[in-house]
Amino acid sequence: MRIIVAITGATGVVYGITLVRELARVGVETHLILSNWAQRTLELETDYKASTVGALASRTYREDDLAAPIASGSFRHGGMVIAPCSMKTLAAVAHGYASNLISRAADVTLKEKRRLILLPRETPLHEIHLENMLKLARAGAVIMPPVPAFYHRPATITDLVTQTIGRVMDLLGIDNDAAPRWGED
Repeated sequence: MRIIVAITGATGVVYGITLVRELARVGVETHLILSNWAQRTLELETDYKASTVGALASRTYREDDLAAPIASGSFRHGGMVIAPCSMKTLAAVAHGYASNLISRAADVTLKEKRRLILLPRETPLHEIHLENMLKLARAGAVIMPPVPAFYHRPATITDLVTQTIGRVMDLLGIDNDAAPRWGED
C-alpha cells in the first residue's frame, strides 16, 4: 500500500510526523510533501529537521514539484492525508486551486475517488472555514480535526497525538495498534 502524506505550515506538525513514522512502522510506502511553511513550523514546534522527517518517508517531494508522479491520477495509492491542514490549503483544495503539489495531489485524489483525509488546525472556525469543509466533505473528503480523546486516559501529549493518528490509519484501512479501542483492555 502507498499513502501520500502532506504536512502544511499549520500548528501541529507533530501529527504529520507521527503519521509518517507509524505508517513506516507497519510497512506502508509513504510519499511525503513538506510545504515550505511546514519546514519553518518544524523549527518552531519541534527539534526535528526537515531532512530527519523526510528520512522517515519512502519518498519526499518539494511543494513546487508539479511534475512529481503523485500529481497524476495514474499514480495509484491508497489515500492521502494532510496533517496538519492549514486553512489556506483547505481553501485551495475546496476550490480546485492546484497551485502547488499538496493541493494538486489532493485534487487528483478527489477526482480519482480515493480517500482524502484532512486534519484542519484552526479555532475558532468562521463561516468560510466551515463552508470550505462542507464543500470538501460533499466532494468525498474526510474532515477530521485532531480533537483529543480521553477515554484511554492519556498521560502525555504523545498519547493524544498517537491516538488521533491511529484513527487516521483506521480510516485508511490500515491495521495498527496506535489507537486504543473503546472497551478493549
